Formats: sequence, structure tokens, C-alpha cells
Amino acid sequence: MMRVNSQQQPGTHYDAMTSREQRTTLFFSVQDKVGALDECLGALRKADVSMTRIESRPSKSVDPGYDFFVDISASTKDVVQRVIEEIKKVDIVKDVRCVSNLDAVGVEQPVAEQQQQQQVPWFPRKISDLDTFAEKVLEMGEELSSDHPGAKDPVYRKRRLEIVQKAKQYRTGQPLPRIDYTEQEKETWSQVYTRLRAMHPSYACREFLHVFPLLEQNCGYGPDDIPQIDDISRFLKDCTGFTLRPVMGLLTPRDFLNSLAFRVFHSTQYIRHRSDPYYTPEPDCCHELLGHVPLFADPNFAELAQEIGLASLGASDEDIEKLATIFWFTAEFGLCKEGADGAIRAFGAGLLSSFGELEYALTDAPEKRTFDPSNTAVQKYPITQYQPVYFVAESFKDATAKLRTFNTTMQRPFQVRYNPYTQSVEVLDSRDKVQHFARSIRNEMQLLTSALEQI
Repeated sequence: MMRVNSQQQPGTHYDAMTSREQRTTLFFSVQDKVGALDECLGALRKADVSMTRIESRPSKSVDPGYDFFVDISASTKDVVQRVIEEIKKVDIVKDVRCVSNLDAVGVEQPVAEQQQQQQVPWFPRKISDLDTFAEKVLEMGEELSSDHPGAKDPVYRKRRLEIVQKAKQYRTGQPLPRIDYTEQEKETWSQVYTRLRAMHPSYACREFLHVFPLLEQNCGYGPDDIPQIDDISRFLKDCTGFTLRPVMGLLTPRDFLNSLAFRVFHSTQYIRHRSDPYYTPEPDCCHELLGHVPLFADPNFAELAQEIGLASLGASDEDIEKLATIFWFTAEFGLCKEGADGAIRAFGAGLLSSFGELEYALTDAPEKRTFDPSNTAVQKYPITQYQPVYFVAESFKDATAKLRTFNTTMQRPFQVRYNPYTQSVEVLDSRDKVQHFARSIRNEMQLLTSALEQI
């Protein structure tokens, strides 16, 4: 468990890598025919597996036809292989694919020259798939470690349980839970808010300083009450399409980063223990709302965050570790240049919600390096003390451009794109899908050309 101090550094919503549960999703297309679904289900019954989810959508590759998405319970690659073989026997089935975190299986890949099979970890395809993360927290959540300031406070523990249960029960599409904060909780928030608000003008980047007053005007930010994530989420969605989602505690790096691909940020709603308002061993609402939230309203930062998330979908464990490190040195502890003189300012939430390290980071004591994803991704860092090294971005746009170049070096056999209309991820792993994407780009280019001609 990373130990966090507001005089030192807040943590993030992910922790050390852990083993993943076994998940397998089959994707296949079928020609439109009466009884098509029954034939496919019959094949699955022959394979003797249980289905945990089945969905269908109009096909993008078979016309007329449908694309089916089926989650199955499979404990070994042999079981998955048996299912695939049975599905292939159905003559109306086309384009069978599989995403699984089991060992690589003999799945037919719809890519040029039938690329060599590779293991692809499960990843969410649509925003409601994030519901599977609801109870998958690594630490904190319902239970507190023995060194937590509130571990021996039964009132705090009971209150904490009430709040995390709301996050545990939340599902996509439901209203975000609103918390009726106590006077003690508001007092703790007030102490943190007042002190950080006074520091930000001297240390925070201009984008952060531009958004913060808007949060005060539109979302109830202020020293007297703790803002509700429902109000904040609505504001962010209007600004950049980002939304908040309640979380019980620390997520795995993979789950946390995957969520960013959908422009979703997992936010806690509980607050640190009142005995020490300037210390927390975990992310809490002070860290989320005063550190992270403001920049999710900035289009350029939102694009950078989502780019990290998209790169994490189906990435190997090695690449997830690299992307988590990049997130650490940008969204958590990032610095950037601004102004004609190239003054260095803070944009990382771990700095902007920390009194001591915010001052320290902008002194000459730590080493400052130019942000380069290839080098940043492998930089080791401490989690219980101030960072000895920080990375400085020229701008959010520049960091995003560098990150996209870095992402091309990742060992993933496909590319993905986010469809904001359906709030889903499209895997560009077949010629038909790429051609469909190209047509959409062509239409956008025609619109852009027309707009330029009218200026």
C-alpha cells in the first residue's frame, strides 16, 4: 500500500499490478436470417460453456447482418478453442474473433496475411463494461489498513462504509450518488481547500487557474461545502465529454487507465480523517476534486488523458506498466512550461493537492527533465517521499503528439478508436472496419473544406 501525505504526495487510483480474472469475449458476425441467433446459441451449448453476456448490433462487415458480442466462462485455452470451433461450424457465421487473458488460442484474425496469434487481455468495449470494475478495488474501499488515521475510529469507519457502498452499487446510466456530508467532513474540506486555493495562483498552470473559478461558479466549489460529483460530472461533460464515476478505492492500473479511454475518471467521495486534514494514505475527494478535476475540463489535457487510456486497451502487462508510469509523471506529478520566458508550472494532481511538494517541485532541488515518453515510461520513482525527478512538458498538445508517436511502438496487434456517439471502442482489425473509418474521415474532411471555403 502506498503511504500518502498531503505534505508529501497523494496516491492515484491504481496500485501495483495484480493477476487478472479470466475473461473471454467472442466476436462474430452473422448473415441476417430467421433463427440465426438460435443456431449460434446451439453451437455454444454444444461447446458446454456458460454465457455471462450476449449483445448484438447491426454489422459493419456483413450486410445485411449482425455483430454478436458474447462473454463466456472459460478457464482454459482448450475450452475457448472448442467454442471457436463450434461457432465456425455454423455456415452463416463470419469473421470469428476472440479477446481473452488466457494463453493465446487459435483464433482466426481478420487482418492482412493472418498475423501470428498474440495474447490480448480483456478490455472494455463500451462504457457500461466499466461496471465490472465496481468491486475490483485493491486496497482501502470498505476496509482500512492498520496505519490509516481512521482505522481505530468506529464512527469514521461506519461513515466510510456508507459512502463506499454507494460506489459499489452504482451502475452506468444511474444518477451519480449524492453525499450528505457532515459538518466535521465539511470542516476538514474547508481547511484543505482554503490553504490550497491560496497557493495555486503562484504554482499552478494557466489552464488550471482558468477552470477553477468556473468550478466555483457552476459546481459549488468553495470552502463551506464539499461539491457533489454529479454536478461536477455534468460540467465536465459539457466542457470536454469527460465524466466522473464513483469508486470504492484503488483500482488496478489496467482498469484505471482503461476507463480514461471512455473519458471516465473514477473519483472517491469519502474524505480523509479529521485528526490530520493535511495527511491521507490514499486518494480522497480533496485529491480528486482539487487536484484532478479542473484539468479534465481543459480540451487539450482531456485529449492527453484519453490518449493514455486508449493505448492501454488490450496492452500487455509490460506496456501497462509503462503507461501507468507516464500517467504518474504527467497527470499526477507533471510540470509544464508557459509564457514567453518558459516559466515552469505544475499541472499534476499529486502536486496541486499537496502543500509541501507543490512548493518543493518548483525549486531547484529536484531534477527536471524534458518530457519524452520513451524515457519517462521507464523512470523509477518513489511513492513515500518527494519525487527526485520531474518531467516538464512543452505543452499538453506537444505531450499528446509525443505520446501518440510512442504508442506506435507498443506490442499490440490492432488499433482502436473511441466512438463518442455510441460511447464504445471500435477495434480497427479488419479491412472493412478501416474502410468504414476512412469514409468517416473523408466526410469530416469534406466538412472542413467547406467550412474553410466559407471563411
